[in-house]
Amino acid sequence: MTAPRLISGLSDLTDRYDVILSDVWGVIHNGRESFPEPCAALARWGAEKGPVVLISNSPRPSAGVVTQLDDLGVPRATWQAIVTSGDATRVLLAGHAPGPAWAIGPERDAPLYEGLGLEFTGPEGARFISVTGPYDDETEGPEDYRHRFEAAAARGLEMICANPDIVVQRGPRLIYCGGALAQLYAALGGPVRMAGKPHAPIYALSLAEAEVLIGKAVDPARVLCIGDGVATDVKGANDQGLDVLFVASGIHGAETIGPHGLDAGAVETLLAKDGARATYSIADLAW
Repeated sequence: MTAPRLISGLSDLTDRYDVILSDVWGVIHNGRESFPEPCAALARWGAEKGPVVLISNSPRPSAGVVTQLDDLGVPRATWQAIVTSGDATRVLLAGHAPGPAWAIGPERDAPLYEGLGLEFTGPEGARFISVTGPYDDETEGPEDYRHRFEAAAARGLEMICANPDIVVQRGPRLIYCGGALAQLYAALGGPVRMAGKPHAPIYALSLAEAEVLIGKAVDPARVLCIGDGVATDVKGANDQGLDVLFVASGIHGAETIGPHGLDAGAVETLLAKDGARATYSIADLAW
């Protein structure tokens, strides 16, 4: 497997790509604060080169992510469009209406269900499960759901997971996401469906947005994906045949960033462990 090429910034790639599909959490913010240099790099790309489509595993529709980015101080110039796992998952949920659904997740994710005609109930009366994350991601993890998931899996209830991420950074901490719950449910024998990264539906939506922005068909060979998650961002790009820039300082930073910066050998080991490949790598996104 070819080792990723270490680059100094996006300026190294301006003649190679027309469109960027960039991850959000871990690349341009950490859930508590935005990262000025990565935001500036994407804004410059958008102004000088081509569109930046943010592709997020947020379980909320894209309008909710815009509000979150505004609150975190991410400049609007950072992106030209946003596509979320929530956007892609709404298509799956609509096919299950009226349910009823056992909806697992915090109240802030309620916009995912607006206008879909779904009814809701507890686990005993549900016809399927919808997961955006733990009810309380500050204190809960997958094991808090094991007993209820064992019973649901035994009934063969399908789970739709709106956020395939296993963990994300919130400030200095890693917190569990919907993908961690879905991982446990699948291990217990329960059927799981997802539309966010690394799965194809979110990439189809993102490329369609890019085509609207550039006014013509997108050449996949001139699309660059950016992300910090091997299992989601890197594997997703690999499965779609798209080049990817791996940002090492995100959720895998403890493994890939040493006292002297990015450890290229550690990046290779990390990628190989998951059978993933990155075209390029960088410690933190920059111009």
